[in-house]
Amino acid sequence: IQNEESVVLFLVVWTVTEITRYSFYTFNLLNHLPYFIKWARYNFFIILYPVGVAGELLTIYAALPYVKKTGMFSLRLPNKYNVSFDYYYFLIVIMFSYIP
Repeated sequence: IQNEESVVLFLVVWTVTEITRYSFYTFNLLNHLPYFIKWARYNFFIILYPVGVAGELLTIYAALPYVKKTGMFSLRLPNKYNVSFDYYYFLIVIMFSYIP
């Protein structure tokens, strides 16, 4: 999954977001906040947030076949805890939880 373009997409987007955020905090602490930094802090998210979320969702979607095939992080019955957990379906629920 680490070779998917969606990973690069959300990493770049969240990196730009964090650079913008911490630049805003730093300049604000120094009492010298340039207009562009303030503008970027409150306007870049309009584009960056949906693109970052799309990158995350595409990455989870790309991982689903591998998770299903390997049973990664899943717990099957019978076991000593008498509990079952399927990480594949958990990821699907997480993907749908992005809607609200």
